[in-house]
Amino acid sequence: MICVNHKPPVLDNPAFAALAGPHKHLAERHGVALRYPVDAAPYAAVPGQPEPGDWADLATLAGRPAQLRFAGAPTWAPIGWEVARHFRLQMIDARTSVGYCADAMRLTAADVPDMLDLVASTDPGPFLPRAIELGSYLGIRRNGALVAMAGERLRPPGWTEISAVCTRAEHRGQGLARQLVLALTTEIHARGEQAFLHVSADNHRAIALYESLGFQQRRLTPFIEARVPRGAVRTAIAGRAGAAAL
Repeated sequence: MICVNHKPPVLDNPAFAALAGPHKHLAERHGVALRYPVDAAPYAAVPGQPEPGDWADLATLAGRPAQLRFAGAPTWAPIGWEVARHFRLQMIDARTSVGYCADAMRLTAADVPDMLDLVASTDPGPFLPRAIELGSYLGIRRNGALVAMAGERLRPPGWTEISAVCTRAEHRGQGLARQLVLALTTEIHARGEQAFLHVSADNHRAIALYESLGFQQRRLTPFIEARVPRGAVRTAIAGRAGAAAL
């Protein structure tokens, strides 16, 4: 059941809020359009109710034939943009207890090759070489090999998204993901922030895990992928000029 009592608006467009706020130092910008470096995170962002000129800014920023991803907002794209849409369940942490993982180690840039290898074998979602710049990442090694990790991605004001939660198949069932998520949420609480995350709506096992850790379902969040079409910049600029003339 989706919670209706937890409606922090900043989470409706978390990538825009992050890039305009705590992740401003990472943001690439043209006009109002923002995006992460393409080797850090896959998300672009515009205001939740974008104007035609905002799409012009985005097309100019991305170039063509770039394919852009949006988290939460906007939920549409102009005619001519190729769009694919799916939904993920957004969950927020309502936990008051703390957790600690004795086996967890803080991952650094030197660990990125092992992190990429772990992601390739577990497929937790997009993870790029510079993702480690987005926030803290914790991992667990066994006999020198990285077998589990979890980290921080989007950082809208007052919130931190937990992402890249993954465990190698042969090490599942040992509670490693649980320990790492608890350790991360404890760090996030210590900063005076609250944790949130996104999970596939049909991944009932993961949802049950997060609920057991104190996360509550907030809403189904739309994620869209949109490809910049030919003429997008010219079309959107014309739309902006027409709107200004009204």
